[in-house]
Amino acid sequence: MKQFNDLILAAVKEGFSDLHIAGNQPIVFRKNGTIHTDKTIRWTHPDIDDLVKELLNPVHLQILRSRWSVDFAFTVQNVRIRMNVFNTDRGLSLALRLLPGTVPTIGMLNLHPSLQKIGELKTGLVLICGTTGCGKTTTIAAILEEINRSRFAHIVTIEDPVEYRFVSKQSFIQQREVGTHVPSFRQGLLDVLREDPDVIVVGELREPETIRLTINAAESGHLVIASIHAALAEDAIYRICNSFPLEAQDEIRFQFASCLSWVVVQQLLYVERLRFRVPLLSILRGTQAVKGIIRDNRLPQIENAMHTGKKDGMFTRERYLDEFLNPRETFVLPSQSFRPTLELLPDEGYTSPLIGGDLHNICSTPDVPSQIERKEAEAYTLKPPKTAFQAGSDGEPHYVIDDKENLEDLVAQLDKAIIISGENRNKKNNELPRSKLRGIKSTYKE
Repeated sequence: MKQFNDLILAAVKEGFSDLHIAGNQPIVFRKNGTIHTDKTIRWTHPDIDDLVKELLNPVHLQILRSRWSVDFAFTVQNVRIRMNVFNTDRGLSLALRLLPGTVPTIGMLNLHPSLQKIGELKTGLVLICGTTGCGKTTTIAAILEEINRSRFAHIVTIEDPVEYRFVSKQSFIQQREVGTHVPSFRQGLLDVLREDPDVIVVGELREPETIRLTINAAESGHLVIASIHAALAEDAIYRICNSFPLEAQDEIRFQFASCLSWVVVQQLLYVERLRFRVPLLSILRGTQAVKGIIRDNRLPQIENAMHTGKKDGMFTRERYLDEFLNPRETFVLPSQSFRPTLELLPDEGYTSPLIGGDLHNICSTPDVPSQIERKEAEAYTLKPPKTAFQAGSDGEPHYVIDDKENLEDLVAQLDKAIIISGENRNKKNNELPRSKLRGIKSTYKE
């Protein structure tokens, strides 16, 4: 554990964003988007096993044993870390994302100041989009912190996992982690409308049911902020509308268009003159013109709407680069925004003894695929059926049966069997005549 703590402090000092630890392999790290290795440090397989046992609480350890992977967040050496533990051909491996202990502001993240207007919204749907590792969660956290500082609101988050822990200021913030405090995004969204929220945060839109409930929450008069994996605004809208059956897509498009407020697509761009990465955004606003494009399913016109929507605060990536990033002279260093800091929390996390840890229920929700169910399916497919056709030495089909098998059931199966064979095929109805069934040879296993 001491070696792990030292590694985390060194990673923060060097400005690493990610670390990868695998058995008998060099430490791999990412800095400014580029992968590097350190061959001077190697962990053995038993070392990693011991570290995982020390880091995981009993619930996470059960999830790891059942699903063969687990995702969670924790604090070590005053550094907030998101970790994924997963099984590989080299045993357990760790993927770590380093996070700041306190929530950065929109300005500290070098984001466009217009994002502060999201915090002024009372209703609507805001999508924060991008690829894995582009900073979607951090951007959402900065927007929430803006609301937290500026107005009275009840904020409920549903996250997987909880990465940034908030201290309630003007707003009252309650955070729920999927798999720890709520079994699924779906259940969290069903609960939240009965919890008197003003702002709802959905960590990630994955399943159609989660998307539907999120849109319903925004339609019912709440401000909903959610993230989705998409590289373009058009892709995000297409993915949401086409996650449903064809007969439901028109209705979803109308619902989605009616509540859409912002679509922010983010990527990290390495700037040579700065020698670090900054967010490059494209911003789509839910104007009447954009809503009409979505309702009419003219999604290829979204890019044109962003070009012509400058007065409404929209940006394409090219214009964002030319009009905001290139002219800007002063940027906040990532080391300032992401330096290790104490988590200024008035209390520690607490788990009520009234809540039971029903792992099977947790793992069998649509949002958390069940490794238990996978094992049962594999057991069924790996064990061959007791009864099967096999070719005999005379070329005739021999029906091999187990001596424990119920012969009445076997006769019933044979009576219904359809055997496609060049010799005995009945070309009218593909059924083997009953007279032929009586001629099939049977062989009994010892």
